[in-house]
Amino acid sequence: MTREEAWKLVNEYVKSPRLLNHLLAVEACMRYFAELYGEDPETWGVIGLLHDFDYERYPNSPDHPLQGERILAELGVPEDIRHTICSHADAVADRYPRRSLRDKVLYAVDELSGLVVATALVRPSKSIHDVDVRAVRKKMKDKRFAAGVDRECVLRGVQELGVDLDEHIGHVIAALQRAAEPLGLAGTAPEGR
Repeated sequence: MTREEAWKLVNEYVKSPRLLNHLLAVEACMRYFAELYGEDPETWGVIGLLHDFDYERYPNSPDHPLQGERILAELGVPEDIRHTICSHADAVADRYPRRSLRDKVLYAVDELSGLVVATALVRPSKSIHDVDVRAVRKKMKDKRFAAGVDRECVLRGVQELGVDLDEHIGHVIAALQRAAEPLGLAGTAPEGR
């Protein structure tokens, strides 16, 4: 499935601007990490873009992600891509275990990207360029901030990926900085960037 086909499918299923933004954020992270690990950014990006496309219609587990998997299968999306998409949902982890690097990266960036975006949005500039690792770690400790972000998933994702939390947060920030314009997080970039 091409990015254009994935975007068309997303727009057919997703009406919430907030969910659209989340899908774009995870896509940006997946593309960044694919480049970091020498993998295919197009495929990884499509996975990030599609990972929650079914959520508005099927918000309850295990319908999400299984209904999305069914739709993607009917469209001829390869099994390995469907597996990665399903592997981000703990509710179906027994059926879709996170075994590949791609599976683990999707899981590790999904919740964290939401926390990083929320951290940017409370900045006076509303700019991702004003976010650093320290700010995200501080917000992560405040359970009332971005309360919908599952901190345990963030920590489990980093552990499964086998990376340092601060380093991982730094990479997610960098990925979202690259996509600042489409995410509405450009604000005014600091000098030197």
